[in-house]
Amino acid sequence: MLNFLRNLDRRIVFALMGLAVAVPILTKLSFPEPVPKGTQPYKVFDQIENLPDGSRVLLSFDFDPGSQGELLPMAMAFTRHCAEKGHKMYFMCLWPLGEPFVEDAMNIILGEEYPDLTYGEDFMSFGYKPGNEAVIKNSIVDLKALFITDSRKTDLNAIPMTRNIKSAKSMDLIINISAGDPGTKQWVQYAATPADLPIVAGCTGVQAPLLYPYIPDPLKGLLPAIKGAAGYEQVMMDAYPHLADPAVIGSKYSSKAALQRMGPQFVAHILMVLFILLGNIIYFIDKKKGGA
Repeated sequence: MLNFLRNLDRRIVFALMGLAVAVPILTKLSFPEPVPKGTQPYKVFDQIENLPDGSRVLLSFDFDPGSQGELLPMAMAFTRHCAEKGHKMYFMCLWPLGEPFVEDAMNIILGEEYPDLTYGEDFMSFGYKPGNEAVIKNSIVDLKALFITDSRKTDLNAIPMTRNIKSAKSMDLIINISAGDPGTKQWVQYAATPADLPIVAGCTGVQAPLLYPYIPDPLKGLLPAIKGAAGYEQVMMDAYPHLADPAVIGSKYSSKAALQRMGPQFVAHILMVLFILLGNIIYFIDKKKGGA
């Protein structure tokens, strides 16, 4: 047995790792995600939760399909949370391929899960605007000069939500989901700081260390990668137990999407640790016997 393990074919290792990832994905396996009080998921949650119902929230989906594995679950969780609180949601994106995700959030999350919400009265989308940080700078000056119409080509003065809006300074909170530049850093530098607006964000894992210096002011909370999104989903389900309903979990954009994506990581990491321990055990046995 020891000799078999010592000469274990690497293809067996690859096959076991493949199963460790595939089985949890296919079975939608998830594990409880303990979230200590005072951590970032709670800080993000509290910023949205503590706003008066019906507050104005600007959500900017600044990512593309390449980062949707990490960022789409938190984008949909942000949308659900705002819908639960009855906040007025103003969507936009600085990345051209972010607009389909905005449409999905409005059609699937809001349209199907919250059918009582109405476009133009409870939520709307400015759509994509090229210009990077220039768009952010101008958003706190004059939104209607920047966006003449919404994403559906309707005049902003004809939409109840935007009829009396002058600029992003009218917002009570900015939520940014960022895969890079332009993203959270630019929203902090060119909108949140000069306009004194609170902001929370979600970002990819590699981007998170660059944003930590902005916490806690003006960045009130940050969800780093899928781990942060899973923690936020857990806090959401603790606060709103109906989100754990199988109908919501089974929807196209599940209320446990991030938690389910943590399952394969957990099982794969356990398998890696076992391989490392097994390799070390074999090494010390051979060393004790005087082997090479």
